[in-house]
Amino acid sequence: MALPHPPVRIILAKVGLDGHDRGIKVVARGLRDAGFHVIYAGLWQAPEAVVRAVADEDADWLGLSFLSGAHMTQVPRVLELLRQADLGHVGVIVGGIIPPGDVSKLLELGVTGVFGPGTPLAEIADFLRGQARRGHD
Repeated sequence: MALPHPPVRIILAKVGLDGHDRGIKVVARGLRDAGFHVIYAGLWQAPEAVVRAVADEDADWLGLSFLSGAHMTQVPRVLELLRQADLGHVGVIVGGIIPPGDVSKLLELGVTGVFGPGTPLAEIADFLRGQARRGHD
């Protein structure tokens, strides 16, 4: 008999000075209800602290939320730190207020998915599960 797969582990964090956390808390609850193991790192996280949490928690995914417009400075830093820590295999998703022109830039940098306000929680969960099966392609 095959052992059940452990739940997908995801760290959710707000990097930088953005203080709006309602959306990320809704996502955290929705993913938890969908069977994910969610670790919410909280507000005002430094990129280094987030990457340390990914390593410490052996996370499959990192989800970052931005409403402040800092995504184009913070995300590249987080991705670089993940690579330096040999965590480049960890999938990264970004959510929040992301201008349409920045979505393709984030994907080119190595972000796996970008989700805006109003994205159904089931869509995010299905995306994460599908990508996990494919190895975060």
